[in-house]
Amino acid sequence: MKRSTPRLHRALASGLLSLSLGGAAGIAMAADDAPLIMAGKDTLPQRALTTPGCHLHQKAGGPAGEALPAFSRFYVYQRAKENGDKWLKVGPDRYGNVSGWLPESCTVDWKMQLTLAFTNPANRDRLLFFKQRDALTTIFDEFEPSAKVAPLRARLERDEQVPAVLAQEPEYFVDLQEQFYLLPILEGQEVMTESGFRTRLLKVASVSKQDELIDDASEAKADSQADAAAQLQEFNASVVFVIDSTVSMGPYIERTKDAVKRVYDSLEEKHLTDKVRFGMVSFRDSVEATPEIEYTTRLFADPNDTQSGEDFMAQVASLQESRASTVGWEEDAYAGVMQAVEDIDWNRFGARYVVLITDASAVEGDSERSSTGFNADQVRLEAGRKGIALYTLHLQTPEGEKLGDNATAETQYRNLSTFSGTNTSLYYPVDASNLELFSQRVDTLAAAITEQVHSSYMGNEAIGSTLNAEPAAADDDAEAQKMREDTQLIGHAMQLAYLGQVNDSQAPPVFEGWISDRDLIDQNVPTTEVRVLLTKGELSDLSDVVSDILDAANAGLISPTDMFAQLRSVAAAAGNDASQVGQEESRQLGEMGLMGEYLEDLPYQSEVLNLDEALWTSWSGLQQERFIRNLTTKLRHYQRYNEDVDRWVSLAPDADPREDVYPVPLEMMP
Repeated sequence: MKRSTPRLHRALASGLLSLSLGGAAGIAMAADDAPLIMAGKDTLPQRALTTPGCHLHQKAGGPAGEALPAFSRFYVYQRAKENGDKWLKVGPDRYGNVSGWLPESCTVDWKMQLTLAFTNPANRDRLLFFKQRDALTTIFDEFEPSAKVAPLRARLERDEQVPAVLAQEPEYFVDLQEQFYLLPILEGQEVMTESGFRTRLLKVASVSKQDELIDDASEAKADSQADAAAQLQEFNASVVFVIDSTVSMGPYIERTKDAVKRVYDSLEEKHLTDKVRFGMVSFRDSVEATPEIEYTTRLFADPNDTQSGEDFMAQVASLQESRASTVGWEEDAYAGVMQAVEDIDWNRFGARYVVLITDASAVEGDSERSSTGFNADQVRLEAGRKGIALYTLHLQTPEGEKLGDNATAETQYRNLSTFSGTNTSLYYPVDASNLELFSQRVDTLAAAITEQVHSSYMGNEAIGSTLNAEPAAADDDAEAQKMREDTQLIGHAMQLAYLGQVNDSQAPPVFEGWISDRDLIDQNVPTTEVRVLLTKGELSDLSDVVSDILDAANAGLISPTDMFAQLRSVAAAAGNDASQVGQEESRQLGEMGLMGEYLEDLPYQSEVLNLDEALWTSWSGLQQERFIRNLTTKLRHYQRYNEDVDRWVSLAPDADPREDVYPVPLEMMP
């Protein structure tokens, strides 16, 4: 199996994140039985992270050997004292392989394998790392936190040293999907700010050059801005329309084709056809349910293969509405989006857009008619992994209103179209009876996206957190203006991601500091997202347990007693202590020992761990089915993670491949 091991992009002395874990860490010593167990746990082994300058020793107190990459993860097999100093006997995995001894002073205890991923900084200020937690609490105790924050940022902008601040986030987006980095969480606390938001204060560690705090000196900033403007001249975009082609969608299909043709004509006038490419995917519904509809999804135009407007029009010429009706009102919209996400090579494009056009809600993942088994959450995450912004133009019909489908579709697509790391949903309802309004919406969206690329090409890139939208035209409506503003925000985020990639943007330097997971001023805006680093064994165990719970839950739709009896049998068969498994109706799933201990201390509320027989029976049938549907979609995602070989990461030199980890979004835990 192919494994992804991070490479050392530059030396530590150059001030960049070091997660290079290849190379020997010393010859493995005689195998020990197993690592030590954390205090208060039954199965969780003790783990430690190395800090810069940490060297392996063949024995406690002995001469220093090979230097280790910072933030290598080791298991602790033994603790000892030598000449008054504390030492750890460590190995790269939990299977008895021992590498040597480390001074405890050059390690950090890592109780939970959690790391943070920066959100795109396009709609917020850059995150600040503080020396002390008190500096953060002082800010959040203010009803107007800007009074505290603005002076700090002004001093940082002047390249002055700010004693309370250790570092700040890179100017450009650091994409965890493209380049794995480690920002391990060492401890945390949830607080209520004076403005009324729940915020986590987190102590984290970062790795890079020790002495290079904040960013490059001021003399480099002008060059950096000039470089960014030059680099953005190569910035390009792909826009793929995913359009419903069931009965009644014919006029909208033709208007969408016409809009793309008009944009291509404009691009050709500006000699920019190589900067923006369009594609088109069509979707219908289950062919198994209705063979007459011919297909579930079909790729008509791949943006990598469309060279001009004439080329695009020729490829989509055969796209027409279906001549046969589908079995239900809802269609397999998620299948269409997933074909665009998975079957198109997005790597050559800096800006990546999918535009969903439909007049119906989407078939949910637990339906027999679903070809993906995904719901909106899973599709949104898959699009986000590839840096795709997902727009929805929802045609609201009188029939959909009568059936309640308009409301269902709005809920689905608002969620689906929420851009990663922001509170911005790229969902736009359109009155289906107004064909001219629909045409205007498509024109507005396509023009706004292409204008972003044109501005970049002309050197008018917008680096910074404040965006100034173009003023609305006199005959513009509020929805069109919102679309322009949203597109400007997303375009800016795409630029930051692109510049981060071409400049090899890295996480900040080595230190331990305190951050907030919310913007200091706009406290509804997230600055980070939590990832749980699961080993292959943990992910496999999690999949097995979730599968067992699903089997029992489906039985529980008929008999709740049978459901929990089945789960107790599963727990007992797994070797859990009889007193832990228990027979009480109040016994929660988390107390039965079904789930691994690595889930117990995660900073989230688990619906699964807290479920007991009394709570299950109190739920309505719809609530129980929702529980099953959510768990089913998460199980399918675990299977996809297991198959995603390029994103499994080794955290220690010479570690057993079973110790590779996958960064699972916290929201995907059961």
